[in-house]
Amino acid sequence: MNISLPEPLKQFVDEEVREGGFSGTSDYVRDLIRQRQREKAAEFLRKLIAEGLASGPATPQEPDFFDKMRERARARAGGE
Repeated sequence: MNISLPEPLKQFVDEEVREGGFSGTSDYVRDLIRQRQREKAAEFLRKLIAEGLASGPATPQEPDFFDKMRERARARAGGE
């Protein structure tokens, strides 16, 4: 993948590489992409938490609730 940058942005990236201890421009760009992936994952998690909180109070389950759920899943998967 090749990326073209105007000179001011190229200078900025070069400075970030020097100051950030990156091995090169590719390493810097990979780090930016990983940061964005973590941000998106955190946003998704926050959304799920908000949905859970908005769904109302928790209701107690029977002690064997998860055992029954596993049994149903096994039955759907072919009885494994």
